[in-house]
Amino acid sequence: MRGSHLFTKTRREAPKDEVSKNAQLLIRAGYIHKELAGVYSLLPLGLRVIKKIEQVIREEMEAIGAQEGALSSLQDPDIWKKTDRWEGKADDIWLKTKLANNTELGLAFSHEEPWTRIMQDHVNSYRDLPFSAYHFAQKFRNELRAKSGLMRGREFLMKDLYSFSKNQEELDSFYEDVRVAYENVFKRVGIGNTTYFTFATGGVFSKWSHEFQTVSEAGEDTIYIDNEKRIAVNKEVYTDDVLKDLGLTKENLIEAKSIEVGNIFKLGTHYSDALGLVFQDEDGHEKPVVMGSYGIGLGRLMGTVAEILSDEKGLVWPESIAPFTYHIVSLAGGDEATEARATSLYEAMITRGISVLYDDREVRAGEKFADSDLIGIPYRIVVGKKSTDDLFEVIRRSNGEVLSMTRDELVGG
Repeated sequence: MRGSHLFTKTRREAPKDEVSKNAQLLIRAGYIHKELAGVYSLLPLGLRVIKKIEQVIREEMEAIGAQEGALSSLQDPDIWKKTDRWEGKADDIWLKTKLANNTELGLAFSHEEPWTRIMQDHVNSYRDLPFSAYHFAQKFRNELRAKSGLMRGREFLMKDLYSFSKNQEELDSFYEDVRVAYENVFKRVGIGNTTYFTFATGGVFSKWSHEFQTVSEAGEDTIYIDNEKRIAVNKEVYTDDVLKDLGLTKENLIEAKSIEVGNIFKLGTHYSDALGLVFQDEDGHEKPVVMGSYGIGLGRLMGTVAEILSDEKGLVWPESIAPFTYHIVSLAGGDEATEARATSLYEAMITRGISVLYDDREVRAGEKFADSDLIGIPYRIVVGKKSTDDLFEVIRRSNGEVLSMTRDELVGG
C-alpha cells in the first residue's frame, strides 16, 4: 500500500467528546471512525488489524478441534422466551426491531440459544458428542456506559465458542483446553504477560466463571493478583471463603485495575433443558447435553492492545497483528535517485509477499516521522539521500532500536 493512496488520514487531535485513550489514538491514526457513542466503523488500517486478530483466534480454536460456522445476528424471540432471556432483566441488554408486518426480532447480544437449537438437528446419540463450534459475529447491546472506546460498545465483533458434551468430566476437559487456547491468543497479540486467569461469579450456571483480565489503569474491573500462581480474583467474589477455597492469602495478592478481554463459562444443562437438546447414551437412556460458552471481543482486544502498548508518540503494534510489518519512509525531497531507490525497495518487498506500507507522499520529513510513530507499524525503513542498497536505516517502533540492514536482508535474498 502506498501512503499517497491510503484514503484515511492521520489527525492531530481526536474528537473532543472522545475520552478513552484507545479510541483517541485509533481515530487519530486513521484506524477507526466514530459513528456515535459506543459505535465505531473500521477503516482500512483498522480492518487489517481486526483480520489479523481474527486469524490468531481462528488458529487457536482450530487447534482444539472447534469448527467454524456463521450465524445470523437477527434473532427469533421464541427460543429466547424459552430460556427467559427475551424479557425481564434481559430488556436491559436487548436491541430489538420490527419487520414491516410488525414481527418483532432481536439483534443478538449472544448466541447460546441459536446454537442449541441448531444442535437439536445434529445430536441424537452419544456418538455425536463431544462437539464444539464457534463463529465471528456482530453483537448488539444496549450499553449504558459507552465511554471506553472499543472496550465497551453497543455494536461489536465477537468470537463465540460453544461446546456440547456428554457429561461434566468431558466439559471440564474441554474447558481446560479452551483456557490454554485463550492464553495462547493473548500471548500472540502481545498482552500475555499482563493478562491473568481470573475467578469470577458463575451466576446460576456454576460455582465459577473465569475471566481473562489484562492489567490497565483504563480498566473498569478491580482484581487481586497472585503473581506466583498467575491467577487473580475479581473484586465481586473477593471474600475470605473464596480465597481459602482457592488456596490464596491476602498477603500475596496485589490489587489492580484491569480490562476483561475474554471469559469462559460452564453452562451445564440450563439451555439444553430449556430447549430440549438431548442425546441417547450407551444404554439408550435420554440425557441432556452439557454445555460451555466461551467469548472474546475482537474490538475490545484491539482497543486493549492500543491502550496498553502505546506510548506518548502513538500506537505500538506487535508484529502478529500490525496492519503492516514495515513502513518505508522516503525522504527524497525531490531527489529522483532517492525516490527510485525507495520505490524499487517497496516493489521488491511486495513482490516477495512482504507486508509493507510505503510513505511516498510529498510532505515534510517531520510529518512523515510523526505519522509513522502514530500509526505504530513495527519497523520503519528510512530511505534518504545517503541510503544505499548496502545500508538502510531500520528503526524498531517498540524500543527505538536502530538497525542497519541491506536490501537483500530486507527483501529476503
